[in-house]
Amino acid sequence: MHIKTKFFGDIELSTEQLWHFPKGIPGFESERKFALLPIEENLMFQVLQSTNDSDIALIVANPYTLVEDYSFDIDDPTIELLDIKQEDDIFVLGVLSLKDPLETSTINLQAPIVFHTSKKVAKQMIINDNKFAVRHIIGSQPSLTKEEA
Repeated sequence: MHIKTKFFGDIELSTEQLWHFPKGIPGFESERKFALLPIEENLMFQVLQSTNDSDIALIVANPYTLVEDYSFDIDDPTIELLDIKQEDDIFVLGVLSLKDPLETSTINLQAPIVFHTSKKVAKQMIINDNKFAVRHIIGSQPSLTKEEA
């Protein structure tokens, strides 16, 4: 599949990169297909790119690598929608808001994106727990580049 992207221009996608969001993403409910794209020089961040609209691209990262005590329970509607049977079926990413300097960037811990690996479906789940912020400052996290990996 060939798409236009916000950050990488025109690219060819493999089926492994495609994810279906049955209910879209809050704010982008009509967007149902996204690609998860690596950022060449940074293994910590990725781009969640709409396959239909090149302007819709979210920078995402694993919240567990950025926040030491992050945890939440997946709600029943998400478990049902994604057909989650066991914890090994999923991985979680959070949406970042990048700023300069990078240490002032934030991650949304109130709305993690839950991905079912084998079914290739995902959902952004809203958590109603004030323990974690919508704009949690990521601070001075180590960057992980290809040279360091």
